[in-house]
Amino acid sequence: MSRTYLRAAGLTAVGLLTAGLPQEGAARSLFDSAAIPQERFAVLAQPIGRAQWKLLVLEQIKAHPRCWRARQDGLVEPSLNRFNFSGICKRYLDSNGYSLRSGGQDLGTRFRFRLKQSGASLRLEALDPQQRAPLLVGQARIPRRDLNGFVRLQLEPGWALERRVYQGRLLNHLYLAHQEPVNRLLVLASSHGQRSGFSRLGTPMPPIAPPPLPASRTTHQRATRRRTTRLASNAPIRLQVIPYRR
Repeated sequence: MSRTYLRAAGLTAVGLLTAGLPQEGAARSLFDSAAIPQERFAVLAQPIGRAQWKLLVLEQIKAHPRCWRARQDGLVEPSLNRFNFSGICKRYLDSNGYSLRSGGQDLGTRFRFRLKQSGASLRLEALDPQQRAPLLVGQARIPRRDLNGFVRLQLEPGWALERRVYQGRLLNHLYLAHQEPVNRLLVLASSHGQRSGFSRLGTPMPPIAPPPLPASRTTHQRATRRRTTRLASNAPIRLQVIPYRR
């Protein structure tokens, strides 16, 4: 009786553990992705307020007019605001328009994008709250801060824009995608962070020899007594006698 109960309990536990697996597998296989021409897109960082940034992706659907243009100061001007860009340009503004994909797996519910500024450098990172090291997706140099000028981000090697596909149909959703599984990317990001952390410490220096310790007063007194004892133990000193003459 007890053996039958344990076997039934084990089957029930296995069933509970595997209940979520088909759903997760279905979530991974629900959407596919397709390669897209990278030159038709611009990944931009829009300045917000004094120090914040917002991620924006623009797509050039028709060749003219141009949806953005490069400025002489190194920033990008989104020129689509000057005309009716319907059917010419498309904007992807938030998580409804783009998400993370790695190793063929949708990770939009697990990772969020953030723009992190350090001095004149701007990094596009994908962050999992359960992980310490973020994934570096893209970065750029900030020529200067201008609320009307956007910073164009360059994706890191291995990262590319892809389009979400559902049952062979292209959707209006983009992936910032990498072919490697996310766990491998996290390991590489963590090891890179450790190396960069130690490198900030600089080259190890040889230990400095401590200065010689001064002789203590007790040691000096002992040495003086030894010298005095040594002199007292020597043979008597002969004195020269000068004869007396009248």
